[in-house]
Amino acid sequence: MSDLGSDLPAAAAALSAEDRAGLVNALKDKLQLLAGQHVDILETLPPKVRQRVEILRDLQSQHDEVEAKFLEERSKLEAKYQKLYEPLYTKRYEIVNGVVEVEGVTNVAVPEEANKAAEDKGVPEFWLTAMKTNEALAEEITERDEGSLKYLKDIKWCRIDDPKGFKLEFYFDSNPYFKNSVLTKTYHMIEDDDPILEKAIGTEIEWHPGKCLTQKILKKKPSKGSKNAKPITKTEKCESFFNFFNPPQVPEDDDDIDDDAVEELENLMEHDYDIGSTIRDKIIPHAVSWFTGEAAQSDFEDIDEDDYEDEEGDDDDDEDEDEDEDEEDEEEKKGKSKSKSKLQSGGRAIPGKDQPMERPPECKQQ
Repeated sequence: MSDLGSDLPAAAAALSAEDRAGLVNALKDKLQLLAGQHVDILETLPPKVRQRVEILRDLQSQHDEVEAKFLEERSKLEAKYQKLYEPLYTKRYEIVNGVVEVEGVTNVAVPEEANKAAEDKGVPEFWLTAMKTNEALAEEITERDEGSLKYLKDIKWCRIDDPKGFKLEFYFDSNPYFKNSVLTKTYHMIEDDDPILEKAIGTEIEWHPGKCLTQKILKKKPSKGSKNAKPITKTEKCESFFNFFNPPQVPEDDDDIDDDAVEELENLMEHDYDIGSTIRDKIIPHAVSWFTGEAAQSDFEDIDEDDYEDEEGDDDDDEDEDEDEDEEDEEEKKGKSKSKSKLQSGGRAIPGKDQPMERPPECKQQ
């Protein structure tokens, strides 16, 4: 079952949207075939063993019924607590954007700070700082992006049911970069409880003239003797956080896609999902901790603790080894170590498999 699930993202990436339903049906047919093979195996068992297995199957059915109730109650519980989060998020929005003032903060500015009164409103660059503190998101944000992300007022997310998935919403103040007040990113999943990414859709950004951050204009002087005296201009795509809203897409015509292109597309889709789920699961619920740096420090301590435990284990192994090992044994050890590292680096996470799908109510705009 797990092997089939791990093959599904690459297969889905290679198929058009119209054929994905056939892929899912084919998977179901194969599971049914496997189920039939299991029945044949039961028929080969001795009668007493077969009776015991039948009792175990009955226990499994009871377990599945209990699990179904658990999933139903979990959904209701998550929805209940998401409603409790909402007023806290609203209060955070109001303080960050200077809609309300916290108790004990005076609005009277001393003369030398009078020209900074506007900067003292709310918490300037709150979301930009929070996202840059996260290592994964910091790699996506360029220096050119920072000016526009200073206008980011809020980030929200909500579950969508048809199709299954979730949506991120980025609320911006009026700015000189683009006209949109809200940029959205929607993820469609093939499954819900164990989600597999089908596709992602982003907002088309309406850039102001000359302000597009996802492209750069290159100018080349005409060659000597050329009839055209005007510089030759060329537009190229460049790195930017706002490429997040133009996610990789599965092409309609996939006949000419080779295996390498399929693998590259799969990796791009996985990376895109990782960024979206990081914003959903880490940045939005814990934005203040990311702004102050406490969340980043906590992540670092967790990683450092794991590394320390690994080093302790290595030390124990070294103590058990003979100090006078000859050169041949040393080379053999190195070969084994390299093989282990290569095997460990071979696995890849299925998009969405490692992230829990929470179930909030519909998004509400501020």
